[in-house]
Amino acid sequence: MSNSKKYNYIDFTIFLVVFILMAISVLVVYTASSSYALTKHQDSEHFLTLHLIKIIVAVGFLILGIAVDYKNYLKFTKVALIVGIFLLVYVLFFGTKVYDTYRFINIYGFKFQPSEIVKFLLIAHLAKLLADKSYNVRDFKTGFLPLMIWIAVVAGLVMIQPSFSMGSVILCSGILLIYLGGVRFKHLLISFSVILPYLVYNIYDKAYEYKANRFTVYIKNFENMINLNIGEIIESVKNTKILGQVWQGIIAFGNGGILGVGLGNSRQRDFYIPEAYNDFVFSIVGEEYGVIGTVGIMLLFLIIFLRGLKIANYAKDEFGRYLALGITILITFFALINAGVTLGIIPATGLPMPFISYGGSSFIASAYAIGVLLNISKQTDLNPRISHIPVVGTVNAEGKF
Repeated sequence: MSNSKKYNYIDFTIFLVVFILMAISVLVVYTASSSYALTKHQDSEHFLTLHLIKIIVAVGFLILGIAVDYKNYLKFTKVALIVGIFLLVYVLFFGTKVYDTYRFINIYGFKFQPSEIVKFLLIAHLAKLLADKSYNVRDFKTGFLPLMIWIAVVAGLVMIQPSFSMGSVILCSGILLIYLGGVRFKHLLISFSVILPYLVYNIYDKAYEYKANRFTVYIKNFENMINLNIGEIIESVKNTKILGQVWQGIIAFGNGGILGVGLGNSRQRDFYIPEAYNDFVFSIVGEEYGVIGTVGIMLLFLIIFLRGLKIANYAKDEFGRYLALGITILITFFALINAGVTLGIIPATGLPMPFISYGGSSFIASAYAIGVLLNISKQTDLNPRISHIPVVGTVNAEGKF
């Protein structure tokens, strides 16, 4: 049997880790949302019920991703990405408004965020281009520039929704992937010198002052901490919603200590962190499960990262290698950024914690991407099937057991 037709077991470690993260999300989303749900919907399990439905759908997409041979995507990456770009344009004109931004498309009550899907479509097409032997990625005009155009178009459209944080992650993930794919570093420097002015303009665009405020407040926050200006810190928390969330998240981690205050005993979720079950859910993990809980979750993402790199290394073809790399980079990037925001290490963003935060588009898209990663893994020799198991007591041709 040829290698292209060889199917082994999926990487059970990643499979198990993702299900552990999903199980944790059920507990955390419920405890983080119950009081808010009771107040707003007179049902403490309102968000839990919706979250469970989304998890069931996500598991279905995970299984679908495992079932479909990843090589089948080779023919459709460009078309799929073009459709995804169309959706990003569509959402700018006809999207559903949520929190003063137009990031969602609503079709008969089904609401989804195109950028959560398109980020993986971009990775798939970049993987195809990097795997194409006739495509010289080291040539600036015919190789590198087309790659950067795809990345810039997707990231740029996401940024003007506006979703600067999501667009930035897409930009950085795409650049990292093509760098690992062999593009010249000097070409990246040239592109960065062109992109940087736009990024600065985007941050300080007067039409969306909240982005500039986040960076300004973030820098001032560090200055106050260094100078121990406790009074200014308290005042800024009162007057700034975003900084208030960050500080309340940090307080939640402080409340949790080493072991945490226990399941359902969070104080920050009820009075201080709005919609704690979403972007700041990691703070609730820190409060209820302590350092042990937060470190445990990050170790689970580290396992996904290391196993994903190993799958990429053992992939039988270049497309599988770069696709596995891209998926691994995206998933772990989002986890690190969400953790960094809730700990106050980086400026506030609206990015979810994969497989933990409440949400549909991100949860389902990430689950399908992991399914694709697992499909790649079962076509490697990482987890081989045993083709022949001798039966105890049988006699071979030489008369030996």
